[in-house]
Amino acid sequence: MTSAPRTDRRAARGNPIVVTRVIFGAFLLGAIAVTALAIAIAPAPVILNLPLVAHTSGLLAGYAVTVLVLLMSRAPLLEHNIGADRMSRWHAAIGKLTIMLIVVHAIAATLGWAQAQMLSIVASTDQVLRMPGLIAATVSTFVFLVIGASSARAARRRMPYETWHAIHTLTYLAIALAFAHELAGPDLAGHPAIQICWSLLYTLSFALLVRYRLLTPVLQAVRHRLRVEAVVFEDRRVVTLVIRGRHLDELKAVSGQFFRWRFLAGRSWLAAHPFSLSAPPTNGELRVTVKGVGSGTRALKSIRPGTMVLAEGPYGAMTELRRTRDDVLLIAGGVGITPMRSLFETLDSADGRVTLLYRVPEASDILFRPELESIAVSRRLELIYWVGRSSAPGNAMTAANLLHRVPDAASRDVYICAGPALTSAARAALRDLGLPRRNLHTEEFAF
Repeated sequence: MTSAPRTDRRAARGNPIVVTRVIFGAFLLGAIAVTALAIAIAPAPVILNLPLVAHTSGLLAGYAVTVLVLLMSRAPLLEHNIGADRMSRWHAAIGKLTIMLIVVHAIAATLGWAQAQMLSIVASTDQVLRMPGLIAATVSTFVFLVIGASSARAARRRMPYETWHAIHTLTYLAIALAFAHELAGPDLAGHPAIQICWSLLYTLSFALLVRYRLLTPVLQAVRHRLRVEAVVFEDRRVVTLVIRGRHLDELKAVSGQFFRWRFLAGRSWLAAHPFSLSAPPTNGELRVTVKGVGSGTRALKSIRPGTMVLAEGPYGAMTELRRTRDDVLLIAGGVGITPMRSLFETLDSADGRVTLLYRVPEASDILFRPELESIAVSRRLELIYWVGRSSAPGNAMTAANLLHRVPDAASRDVYICAGPALTSAARAALRDLGLPRRNLHTEEFAF
């Protein structure tokens, strides 16, 4: 039997799904408005030709950039409702679309000018580059292409997070180089009211970015004075960091959320890493558990007590607020147990069942075993260890194998935190079992 919906909690605290749809709709309406603007300012009669394609793609690319900045701003309204994994997918999709629009704009503008002036492509390119802001815009296009290439899946597999992060900071340079061309180019030139509105759109998006990515971390650092209190080695690759500070209740962090951490020691301060809370937050303590998979995360094993910490957050939407049913299944894989362990301790179980299914290749890979078993006993929750290599037929994450361990999985809310392969397999298995998409909650921090 399907669990009763938990509409009382969601009505009291807001519905992230509704908010996400409203935000997506606002972005889409903005794109429609920009397309209508391109048509409205086109010379009459409006016909589908190269100049119209160039104007429309250029304006849409400029608008898409502001959406990208908003998605990078880490504004709480976006982070807490959309969620990190969905934000990442939106950002990747809009980023690819932006680069495509920029390339289409450049090609259509050059060909359109060659056609109108009856010039060769070489001569047309030379004249186009002499137009206001075009050299800077060309450099901007090149930078966007480099950023896009670094985001390709094959490149990301070979690239340390720190390198990828450094390349992506060039996005701000690319935007700045293109902005003068947007205002002075033929799309907006001669339309002062539109230029003002366009500038305000950019100002708003960058104001949010400065507010939440620069000012908020500094203010939080001054207010909360976070420092590493203890370093606990869970095994040779996994380390738990206990972080103490002041007035941490003001952060309003909850189980399932994460912060972006910057440890001010050695080279660890160069990049902020997203790590979930591995225990429920308290007024004086936060805890994270990290597996060393790259140079940046491996360096955290050398962090010493007393190290100062900068933390941006809390972020993430994989919290109890997403819950719609009384019965819940938590699926964790490997170090993905961190947010699941926190949720396991705090999810309301008064009206329903809460089960934690922990998937690991070997029994020695189980993290927090004493804590998990203590929580299961004290709260009367179900804890299932699924141990074994996925290459074995009985251990593969399939609908049949999942159903064998959790017979009513399709009638629960399901939270997943695991690596990409296990997450993908679990999604497929749950889909085969008939779990509605709205009852599946995941959050991946892949870059």
